[in-house]
Amino acid sequence: MTQRAILCPRCRQLIGSEEAVCSWCGTSRSASWWHLINWTQSGGGGDWLVKAIITLNVLYFALSMTIGGNGRGGFLSPGQTGLLLLGATGTIPIDYYGRFWSLLAANYLHSGILHIIFNLMALRQLAPLVLSEYGPSRLLIIYTLGGVFGFVVSYLAGVQFTIGASAAVCSLIGALLYYGKSRGGAYGNTVYREVGGWIFSLFLFGLVFPGINNWGHGGGVVGGVVIGLLAGYSDNRPESWIHKLLALLCAVATVGVLGWGALGALMR
Repeated sequence: MTQRAILCPRCRQLIGSEEAVCSWCGTSRSASWWHLINWTQSGGGGDWLVKAIITLNVLYFALSMTIGGNGRGGFLSPGQTGLLLLGATGTIPIDYYGRFWSLLAANYLHSGILHIIFNLMALRQLAPLVLSEYGPSRLLIIYTLGGVFGFVVSYLAGVQFTIGASAAVCSLIGALLYYGKSRGGAYGNTVYREVGGWIFSLFLFGLVFPGINNWGHGGGVVGGVVIGLLAGYSDNRPESWIHKLLALLCAVATVGVLGWGALGALMR
């Protein structure tokens, strides 16, 4: 029986009807579901992953406005009740309501339009460099677990109520800081100096503006350094199936937690 052309289960390129393997990545047309763990290798060099993270942030912000807009921040500022229901974190949500899942959900919530714009602008600037040096799987691992680590530090420091992608974005800074120092050479030193400028700006920003969660920022940076050290970067350790599996688990956990928060908020 004549075979038909199909999309490669790994890279999503077209496999011709007469081809036994993908001419792009070498995957067999009959590859098992296990090859789907390579989902982070899709086209665009992983740029689609950054767009997906940005889209989730925007959608969750829109949902927070729908549930309870016009908070203390004024126009286009969600109310605290809506933010709490959707997954704001801190000692109040965790100690009083047992919302440990908020350590992940809070990375996708923002207090106002300027808050989300600044965070997503920083993400859009930093993520391509992390993609280049770590790859898409490790980018998602760093962003997810680094953000959680930042909010764990924030919680341990006694911060009562906090949200924002800045802890996760700071974990990207930490990972790049480790990369630049570890790699060395002219390029590594350039990355290290450039990212060091971000650290300095964050420090000044935290001193000048009230209400900034410096514990979350600092925890995110430390988390990024630690994850970068443990996961390695492309120059010294190729992306393995462990990285891909962990990234997949991070993606599933993120979608599950945000879905849980949205369902719980909409049913109240």
